[in-house]
Amino acid sequence: MRLTRYFMPVLKEDPKEAQIVSHRLMLRAGMIKQQAAGIYSWLPLGFKVLNNIQRIVHEEQARAGHIAMLMPTLQSADLWRESGRYDDYGEEMLRIKDRHKRDLLYGPTNEEMVTDIFRSHVNSYKDLPLTLYHIQWKFRDEIRPRFGVMRGREFLMKDGYNFDLTRADALHAYNRHLVSYLRSYERMGLQAIPMRADGGPIGGDYTHEFLVLAETGESEVFYDSEITDLKFGDRQIDYDSVEQCQAVLEEFTSRYARTDETHDAALFEAIPEERRRTARGIEVGQIFYFGTKYSEAMGATVVGPDGSRTPVEMGSHGIGVSRLLGAIIEASHDDKGIIWPEGVTPFHVGIVNLKQGDASTDSACEALYREVKALGLDPLYDDRDERAGAKFATMDLIGLPWRITVGPRGLAANKVELTSRRTGQSVEMSPQEAVARLHEIYKPVQDAAL
Repeated sequence: MRLTRYFMPVLKEDPKEAQIVSHRLMLRAGMIKQQAAGIYSWLPLGFKVLNNIQRIVHEEQARAGHIAMLMPTLQSADLWRESGRYDDYGEEMLRIKDRHKRDLLYGPTNEEMVTDIFRSHVNSYKDLPLTLYHIQWKFRDEIRPRFGVMRGREFLMKDGYNFDLTRADALHAYNRHLVSYLRSYERMGLQAIPMRADGGPIGGDYTHEFLVLAETGESEVFYDSEITDLKFGDRQIDYDSVEQCQAVLEEFTSRYARTDETHDAALFEAIPEERRRTARGIEVGQIFYFGTKYSEAMGATVVGPDGSRTPVEMGSHGIGVSRLLGAIIEASHDDKGIIWPEGVTPFHVGIVNLKQGDASTDSACEALYREVKALGLDPLYDDRDERAGAKFATMDLIGLPWRITVGPRGLAANKVELTSRRTGQSVEMSPQEAVARLHEIYKPVQDAAL
């Protein structure tokens, strides 16, 4: 993309309404625009990152054997009355009536609807196990919507639902989701720690939240510092293997890590003092096992091996897709702007022309632009007639991981400058070497999607 043809309304000053880093930088970088309290339009740059996060989530869900679908944002209140949650959910639920005075709601989650779909089409245990998921906009009427996309009223979420014959099968589905979430977060450049949590309005007493450590986190967390040394990495997991998935669960949850809602002071104090940590955390996902809570209430049963009908065992599993943008920025920024991890960056590299209109620099930039695109990468070419300082400031603000700087003096020696946004280190090399280095950097990112 050429910057002269792109819509990216960056701001020079910090917006007064922005209280935390991610909100401030998303507004300044022209990623979002507030339309109402807690409701945002996603402008092109923000929308690209949102789509990259969705792509990773879809790829990892498919890898785990989960099946994508799409349910509507509006739901019938009758389904929620069946489950008993319509009056229990509270004022966060936006309740509305259509022209025929039928009660509807803007879905905050989809347990009831997916259970209704299941009971309408699945009759036999032979059709199990089954996990359905979608990525859809949700609405929760937060009393104080603030902090940008970190606590909006309208938000994009991946929510998945497993249906299994036995408790053991459902717990394997739980473990399978934990593994897929660990992979997803690491591909986004995040360490999201699974912590014992509270079931809240979803229900169930077996649940973990995934939290990213950050000063602006809404939750106080308590953990054993050893857990921050754990990495999933590029290990290969057979998602059908109960033993392998269980081993990952035990590895990542055997050390103490809890939110303030489930904190146990006695267990925490049993950890060696030098390893005890308290911090703030941003919730970016949660997995639940709740057994037959919804299937019994709504008649979601299957014919078992013995010919009798039995309620299916269920769980639900969510990732805050839009919230993840804020969490990534909170965890990865400096005083100049955002620092995107390679896995989610809106553009893979920025190309800066230091002398727009000069035949040699224009030609070199055009050649780099074509060669980077030929690698399957997405460059952003700053072809504006602006001073170098303004171009560098824009690139630092929007946070692309790599920048190639092209100027007449360097080209005279067949050199361009490749700069890492994260470290600030620059290396001079030929244009061909710069392209080869980008291929080397991004090949593991591209391979991870396979």
